[in-house]
Parts: sequence; C-alpha cells; structure tokens
Amino acid sequence: MATVSRAARAWKERHRRTAEDAEAGMATAEYAIGTVAAAGLAAALIGILNGDSVIGMVTGLITRALGV
Repeated sequence: MATVSRAARAWKERHRRTAEDAEAGMATAEYAIGTVAAAGLAAALIGILNGDSVIGMVTGLITRALGV
C-alpha cells in the first residue's frame, strides 16, 4: 500500500512539473509574436512618414510655426 501511494505521489509530482514546463515557453512565443508585430507596425509607419506628402506637411508646419 505504501509503495502504491509513493508511486502515485511520484507520478503526480512528475506530471505537475511536466505541465509547468509546457507553459514555460509560452511567454517566449508571445514576446516573439509581439516583437514581430511591433516591427511590422514600425515598418509601416516608416513607409508612411517617408512619403512626400507627409514630409511636405511637416515642413510646412515647421515653417509656419517658426514664421520663416
């Protein structure tokens, strides 16, 4: 009886550690997805901000603000 109980406790402990280990990589995967999404958004913003219309608008705004 004690052997069965000891084996059951050992199995339960091993199973608990396995479940915790399975979740350990999830945070890394979530950070990777977030990083890729942020890089994509940054690339899109750079593309938009490098457009001639945006550059002209910012230049005009600065010129009017400085009164030049």
